[in-house]
Amino acid sequence: MAIPYVLVKYLVTAAVVVAVSELAKRSDKLGALLASLPLVTVLTLVWLYVEQQPTDKIANHAWYTFWYVVPTLPMFLLFPRLLGQLGFVGALGVFVLGTMVIFALYAWLMAKAGIDLL
Repeated sequence: MAIPYVLVKYLVTAAVVVAVSELAKRSDKLGALLASLPLVTVLTLVWLYVEQQPTDKIANHAWYTFWYVVPTLPMFLLFPRLLGQLGFVGALGVFVLGTMVIFALYAWLMAKAGIDLL
């Protein structure tokens, strides 16, 4: 019996996340390097291609991914500092909420520049 396609997608994608977390346990730098690579985006582009999605849909995914990554970057600089002060849960909460606020402001600014992110 063949494995359902969607199950293969889940297994491959989950394997990437597990590989990053396992590597991060062994090496901070290598784990961060692997995590910083756009593996999820690459997998998504591959899945869209394999599923014969239109080229413009695949291109739009890459285009919007770029714009969505930019407002997340400041929080990666703040998280290490917040971790020591607020603990993991507090720092993660500020990370998530801060990213949401930064993204909202960023989306508003980008809309003024003619790039609609929402």
